[in-house]
Amino acid sequence: MRKVSLKLIPRELGKKSEIKRMRREGYIPVEVYGKNVENKHAYISLKDLMSLPHGETFLIEADVDGEKRVCLLKDIQMGYLGDNPIHVDLYDISHTKEIEIEVPLEFVGTPAGVGLGGTFEVMMHTLTVKASVDSIPDKITVDVSAMNLGDVLHVRDITPPSGCVIMDSPEEVIAVVLEPEVEETPAEETTT
Repeated sequence: MRKVSLKLIPRELGKKSEIKRMRREGYIPVEVYGKNVENKHAYISLKDLMSLPHGETFLIEADVDGEKRVCLLKDIQMGYLGDNPIHVDLYDISHTKEIEIEVPLEFVGTPAGVGLGGTFEVMMHTLTVKASVDSIPDKITVDVSAMNLGDVLHVRDITPPSGCVIMDSPEEVIAVVLEPEVEETPAEETTT
């Protein structure tokens, strides 16, 4: 799993004037929390936050005052206009044995049914897996080239990566190849 290193600046609680000044300078308040760990209050630079990967699962190695913590990006609170981040939550998983996390699906190949006029439709873009922190995959790759017209891909059809257990219902539909729609021509009425 990809790890991104971030240097966070320690923050003291209770000083609104300091928070306003730091926001003007391009820093956003961060809360680092987790099970059986002490909460840390810090700042992250807006530039670092915006450079984080999008559309993939990754871990953050947060350095707060020389103490490194492995975290997940849990939440980014946006301002009232929805265009500027005002607070970030990082969930510390350093001492967690197993975690449930959503992992993106990557579909490879072109379904055989698409060549016959069918349409490939994706119903799920991620799967929830339970794994140790070291076993979390970046993505789950699914080869869909054997799917024909009318075929349905279920969660039960996916082989989980090593060290992972898929938590989604086995009956859930991931993708389908829809048959082409046939236009019906109205039957001509015969007059006698």
